Amino acid sequence: MKMWNTFWAWYERTYTLNISIALGLFLLQIIHLVWLTGDVVWSQLFGWSLFTLGNIHELFMVLVDYTEIPALISVSIVYINELRQRTSFKSFLYLSFLNLQWLHLFWISDEFVVTAFNQGGTILPLWIAWLAITIDYL
Repeated sequence: MKMWNTFWAWYERTYTLNISIALGLFLLQIIHLVWLTGDVVWSQLFGWSLFTLGNIHELFMVLVDYTEIPALISVSIVYINELRQRTSFKSFLYLSFLNLQWLHLFWISDEFVVTAFNQGGTILPLWIAWLAITIDYL
């Protein structure tokens, strides 16, 4: 219990820094959503991509995609801290939607989504790819 009290006391003291880091990591995910929309979704709906990534850009996209893990953790801590201070349905709802992303990360990867769209599917049905994209937009 003392360890948690120490952590939350530190978190409250450095709240501005912590919220800024969470915001920065979360905003990086916009890059991922632009790629998802312009490459994967657009090509599936209209038959052509708005853009194609080169090797260096794909590497950058992978790095941005991996920042989703610390973004989920840091933003979850923001909502957990809010719930510690007062029970709020809004904070609980946001925390729930945010943590649905773990399904997207560990159950259905972006590679699966691209493979499903570009190669006509995998072992899992195509609707699961659309579910992964929907979760990503949440």
